[in-house]
Amino acid sequence: MARTRQQGMRMASHAGDWYSNNRAQLETQLTDWLAKVDPQNPVEGCKAIIAPHAGYAYSGPAAAWAYKSIDTTGIKRVFLLGPSHHIYINGCALSTCNVYHNIVGDLPLDLDTIRELRATGKFEDISLADDEAEHSLEMHLPYICKVFEGKDISIVPIVVGAIDQQQEADFGALLAPYLAREDTICVVSSDFCHWGTRFSYTYYYPSPDTPAVRLSRSSTPSAAHPIHTSIRKLDHDAMDLLADRPSEAHTRFAEYLEQTKNTICGRHPIGVLLGAMAKLRAPDRPEAELRWVRYEQSSECETVRDSSVSYASAWVKF
Repeated sequence: MARTRQQGMRMASHAGDWYSNNRAQLETQLTDWLAKVDPQNPVEGCKAIIAPHAGYAYSGPAAAWAYKSIDTTGIKRVFLLGPSHHIYINGCALSTCNVYHNIVGDLPLDLDTIRELRATGKFEDISLADDEAEHSLEMHLPYICKVFEGKDISIVPIVVGAIDQQQEADFGALLAPYLAREDTICVVSSDFCHWGTRFSYTYYYPSPDTPAVRLSRSSTPSAAHPIHTSIRKLDHDAMDLLADRPSEAHTRFAEYLEQTKNTICGRHPIGVLLGAMAKLRAPDRPEAELRWVRYEQSSECETVRDSSVSYASAWVKF
């Protein structure tokens, strides 16, 4: 039965399209995907995850690897950072809602924290219509509900706009004190490479050690180094640098993006997380740890007429 909208409620606007609007079916899918994750145990000290946000038929199994890493013990608050796909935002935007409805259950917003963030004057508000049009946050709500089932949690959803590296660092520093709390975890929403002419992105390595070129419809990729292998190298170059001293990786990640223009749609939310980690880095604290636990592509591109989207999942300690 469809839920009737209440005042201050964001509806599950992508249910029935990007994922099932049948609760029993959706819960079964989530349970099955989580059960197939190895290792089975959560990661002690996990403070953040990075997980994809495509339709569940494509990215649902990959996202389970990030969510299975979460140790839910003592968690009361989930920050949720996702990119803006539909509107231009030169900054970060807060929801004006009180609750996010989804098929698995409703998630209340942490209104006190949101008021504190709004009072800084650094954030704008996103309208209800634009909030419901954006999928990067909604695709995580069923997983959050499932993983935190039976727990009393609230969420702080933030839509991250087209910001530069300094803005990422500034917003990260602003969020750092919240993310450092023992009762708080952060979910960063991002797909990785969107490859193909439909995305206007055909960056290609003819071999592992050859400079990249832009494939055109008249180009023929090397039989020894197919496009999907090139995409894997492209994505793993980013993944490797993010995992190497992650609290110091922000500038290296920005330089990588400038060089490759890799279409990582959640690059700015990732940048905000990196900014927070840099702010929290101290000589007497151990280096942050970021570990990738899953990587998939929606299809294996063989020709320039093909297209794919990559999905990567990670857990983070800091």
